[in-house]
Amino acid sequence: MVRFGYTLMTEQSGPKDLVRYAVNAERRGFDFEVCSDHFFPWLDEMGHSPYAWAVLGAVAQATERVELMTYVTCPTMRYHPAVVAQKAATMAVLSGERFLLGLGAGENLNEHVVGERWPAVGERHDMLEEALVIIRQLLDGEDLTYEGDHFRVDSAKLWDLPASPVEVAVAVSGAQSISRFAPLADHLVTTEPEASVLEQWAKERDEAGLATSRAIGQVPICWDPDADAALERAHRTFRWSGLGWGVNADLPTTRGFQDASQSVRPADVAQAIPCGPDLDAVVASVAAYWDAGFTDIAVVQVGDDGQQEFLDQAAEPLLATLRAAAPES
Repeated sequence: MVRFGYTLMTEQSGPKDLVRYAVNAERRGFDFEVCSDHFFPWLDEMGHSPYAWAVLGAVAQATERVELMTYVTCPTMRYHPAVVAQKAATMAVLSGERFLLGLGAGENLNEHVVGERWPAVGERHDMLEEALVIIRQLLDGEDLTYEGDHFRVDSAKLWDLPASPVEVAVAVSGAQSISRFAPLADHLVTTEPEASVLEQWAKERDEAGLATSRAIGQVPICWDPDADAALERAHRTFRWSGLGWGVNADLPTTRGFQDASQSVRPADVAQAIPCGPDLDAVVASVAAYWDAGFTDIAVVQVGDDGQQEFLDQAAEPLLATLRAAAPES
């Protein structure tokens, strides 16, 4: 059964609003909630970027049922992996073991703030692999001393652990990252509905004798009773999303995203993001993910203006429509 999630988009809403939206999304029937973890928004027009882990801690206390997840945290530059492990364990305890740790290799936009150089992708993957080893061992309760090429840990131990170890999902794209991280993670995160990515991931895990993974994706939508207003909002705040992973990972500033996206037209956004009141158009976008084999799909309602209206008016009928259309297995 496909599970449907709601995105707590820290780049477009303040912390108090995010907690309020999280509670409302649980009431409306979403199965899980994912939270972005950035230091900057992509565009100045988005206007926010609170600390994701404080937001998640508040959400853990304000909700009762939904699974919570970072989508995704970079455990290599802003945060040392030992600190990420401590945060994940604490979140699991606070939420009653409703927390899934989503990790990725990061974006320059968010990691440059600590004043370190931005490594090339191969080195970022080397760093992420080391970070995963450290995080998994600490979450397993080990007293860890570790010395790698990128990280050192000196007699670290987590004192507040959930009864069951926190599961870890990792964001991947190409074949190299899939081969590297499929044996190290529990679940897959990826941004495009490419069946070949999921098939390679499953093959790598099967060859390693590992259990079947969840495949977790995310789809931007811009619901609004007024289609023109929806398109204007999506173009104003989300036109960066079609630039591609390579661009998104390497640009260091919101000014860079502004310049890179200046030629993106409203018509281009309309092709990529369903805008307006038509729920069938949303289902068509989401269906590409379950057709590719995704088990978990989170929607991003674009823009803070209209977020509450979406939750109050569209969330329940949208979930009913998605569940009626989705395959049962």
